[in-house]
Amino acid sequence: MYLHDLSAHAHAGHIDELNLISIEGGIYVLEVRMAGRGQSLHDENGRTLHLRSVEHARELLHELPQVPFHLVHASVHDEMCGMPTGTQNTLRVPISLSSSW
Repeated sequence: MYLHDLSAHAHAGHIDELNLISIEGGIYVLEVRMAGRGQSLHDENGRTLHLRSVEHARELLHELPQVPFHLVHASVHDEMCGMPTGTQNTLRVPISLSSSW
């Protein structure tokens, strides 16, 4: 999904929630959930858009109406070498689309 599509869907009330997923290395990816399905936000070249921070995401999304917005971190213990695969524990924190400042 592209930013202009996200904006149109958000203003039409079709977005269930946005999840800003923290990835190792200080990279964030925005997951858009609509109709029970998730998809990532893409740049103008069709590649997954990488964001630098929560504030970067807020700057990008500042024109959207309020929708549920979460910061999602995978558990560090689940990423350790040798840990069993299976149920992953994630930390999912509601945050605001508007700046915290």
